[in-house]
Amino acid sequence: MNVTLSPDYKPTAKEPFMNPRMREYFRQKLLSWRAELVKESNETLQTLQEGGIVEPDIADRAAIETDRSLELRTRDRARKLISKIDQALERIEDGSYGYCEETDEPITLARLEARPIATLSLEAQERHERMERTHRDD
Repeated sequence: MNVTLSPDYKPTAKEPFMNPRMREYFRQKLLSWRAELVKESNETLQTLQEGGIVEPDIADRAAIETDRSLELRTRDRARKLISKIDQALERIEDGSYGYCEETDEPITLARLEARPIATLSLEAQERHERMERTHRDD
């Protein structure tokens, strides 16, 4: 189904949850975020490929190595995020997007706006985090 959104469209609680317009809104939001991450990742890769270390000063070399390490960690985080975005896009396609994986209840629009890759409602997420903390302290 092809849905056209007006540029000022924002989902509201007054409309049916995850109706075609709302799904398209989040699909576009996810695709835009994904494109931005891919662009940044490609720029990072370009920077890393350009820089062979030719600095004679050991402190300069160490600083460059630290920067490269940080770039690689950032790139790895972006890669994981892109994977989560792809999974969210799949959920939009299969109709499960916006619903908590644990409770099948709708995830709030505010949470989806802030974290469009969310798979758990805020309550379920908090429960998970409490469980993690409890097990970590063992």
